[in-house]
This record gives sequence, C-alpha cells and structure tokens, in this order.
Amino acid sequence: VQLQAYGGGLVQAGGSLRLSCAASGSIFNILDMGWYGQVPGKQRELVATITRSGVTNYADSVKGRFTISRDNAMNTVTLQMISLKPEDTAVYYCNAHIFSMPTGRWDDYWGQGTQVTVSS
Repeated sequence: VQLQAYGGGLVQAGGSLRLSCAASGSIFNILDMGWYGQVPGKQRELVATITRSGVTNYADSVKGRFTISRDNAMNTVTLQMISLKPEDTAVYYCNAHIFSMPTGRWDDYWGQGTQVTVSS
C-alpha cells in the first residue's frame, strides 16, 4: 500500500493551494483519511480529517479556510486551502487508516509529505 501526495508549493499570503493524495495497492477498505502538518522542531499536527461517510474535523486554526474531501471510489483525499497565511507553512502529510489484503489488518499509512510555503 502506498500514499502518493500531490500539490503544494510556494504561494503568497492570501493565496490558495490544493493538495491531493491517492492511496494505491492491495486495499480492501479505508476508514479515516486526513492531512497533518509538521514544521521543523515540532511534532506533526492534525490539520483535517474525514471519515468514510464524510464527517470532517479541522484544526481550529484552519476552520473556514481549508476544506477536506475524499473520493471513496478513487481512494483519494483532497485538501483545498484558501486565504493562506505564513503560519500555514509546513510539510503536509496525508494519512489513511487502511485494511490491506496482504497484511489482513488495519494500519495507518503516510504519504511522503509535500512542502507548502506561504510568503508574507
């Protein structure tokens, strides 16, 4: 099982970016998917998560600016970010709780991380 993240980059404050992540491999089912952000010297922190049925959860700092969505048929999760602020700068990692056929169990999987830099 692999998670491949796309998007990210450099944007000015007030701008927008879209992150996407696709899960592939021997996947039987995916429960929660989400995005986490990490800055140097700090722990990875929750940005947004979404359940299989579409229930979302956001960090207080991004509420009203970020929108998470997913496509269960395509095993993808997307984070639409608007009104970006310099403090949103981080490496963003996608995450998914996946039941894999080869392992026969649920595990958390992580994408490779994508850099988002917001200049002031």
